[in-house]
Amino acid sequence: MDWFADPGAWLSRLVFTRGLAVVYLIAFLAALRQFRPLIGSDGLTPVPRYLARATLRDAPSVFHLHWSDRFFAGCCWAGIALSAAALGGLADRLPLAGWMLLWLALWALYLSIVNVGQIWYGFGWETLLVETGFLAVFLGPAHVAPPTLVMWLLRWLLFRLEFGAGLIKMRGDRCWRDLTCLAYHHETQPMPNPASWWFHHLSPRLHTVETLANHATQLVVVFGLFAPQPVACVAALVMVVTQGYLLLSGNFAWLNLLTLVIALSVVDGSWYAAVLPIRPPAQLSSPTWFTGVVVVLTVLVAVLSWWPVRNMLSRQQVMNASFTRLRLVNSYGAFGSVTRVRREVIVQATDDLSPGPDTVWREYEFRGKPGDPYRRPPQVAPYHLRLDWLLWFVAISPGYGRGWLVSFLGKLLLADRPTLRLLRSAPFGNQRPAYVRARLMRYRFTTRAERRATGAWWSRDDDRELVAPMSLDQVSGRRR
Repeated sequence: MDWFADPGAWLSRLVFTRGLAVVYLIAFLAALRQFRPLIGSDGLTPVPRYLARATLRDAPSVFHLHWSDRFFAGCCWAGIALSAAALGGLADRLPLAGWMLLWLALWALYLSIVNVGQIWYGFGWETLLVETGFLAVFLGPAHVAPPTLVMWLLRWLLFRLEFGAGLIKMRGDRCWRDLTCLAYHHETQPMPNPASWWFHHLSPRLHTVETLANHATQLVVVFGLFAPQPVACVAALVMVVTQGYLLLSGNFAWLNLLTLVIALSVVDGSWYAAVLPIRPPAQLSSPTWFTGVVVVLTVLVAVLSWWPVRNMLSRQQVMNASFTRLRLVNSYGAFGSVTRVRREVIVQATDDLSPGPDTVWREYEFRGKPGDPYRRPPQVAPYHLRLDWLLWFVAISPGYGRGWLVSFLGKLLLADRPTLRLLRSAPFGNQRPAYVRARLMRYRFTTRAERRATGAWWSRDDDRELVAPMSLDQVSGRRR
């Protein structure tokens, strides 16, 4: 290895770029399947309305040049095709300029989507994918020696991701400092998965061990990323294990998968060579012009790192902040606070034209978030269900639904097909209900005894009204 080319990282680059292609593929697929009812021309927060008040400088995006639902879908399909090409190895057969153009197109397309996605794309893993995808542009195809500086920039990204998350926890909720947060987190996290019930019922001692392991990884082990091999490799593998643990215990879209993929870029190529039947070409090129571009990239990242570093060192540290419109070097973090009580937004409908005390209300079921207490929490990640996630935030603070929640209820009153496709089931199928309402209910995991006796995964109690019963005429009046 030298300062500019590291042939020993050839397999590390291969594993990383193929993993990143998988994440891109999932992200573009999720965008394609969900955009019409959320941000489409007739969506809850339409992109055309957003573009009318956001300039190209405010939100760089190809959609300033042209918008239509068909054009957005075409961009998603282009992203899917390019991701599949990278995953299948086509990108590695391209000349260096072709490689850079392919990955640059993926980055530009997804940045364009994120920058017009509004609240539906306000998650840390969206920005993380944009930043990671930009670095991939400068890694080069199979016949080019991996650039040492870019491989180190991936370590720097992983460090900021993990250390920022560790700091936000220690500065945030007291339960992270007294080691009790995970006694609540598995139950109150945004979207539990099939194993979350079991993780919640671990002993208090094991919850303490979980928390200590999290702190050790994010606040201590993370510094090993900057050590020589094999120390850096061991540190990265610790992060791979912790991210795998998080994948097993909850649904966090592609956050854990992408973090794991970034960590795999740090693993020494000789370790991969021992298990993968793949060998690099005998001769690897390293064009001078490419080295110059990589040096410029490194200087750019160093300069832009001033804001994330200042944020990490600040007592007013913020989570998941972007400091440039292109989202190139960002701050990350999650769960600075942990909720103790789980509330869910339960949406109900009736065909009763005059709702009263005896009216029967029937529920809408969502694909990922808890609803029916007898339904086992599903495995959704690494796919991202944006509506389900936003409703978790609405249950914490109704302000998160300002501007779209009433419109969503209106779509249900219309039995709008794109909106209904976001759901698992509707009580009246494709028929319009007369009224809809939204209530908050308190949820908790059943105990082991309750689970054996009833078969239920959740116990729930009615909490309070969130949105009073509304007819289509009343929704239209609210909009005006």
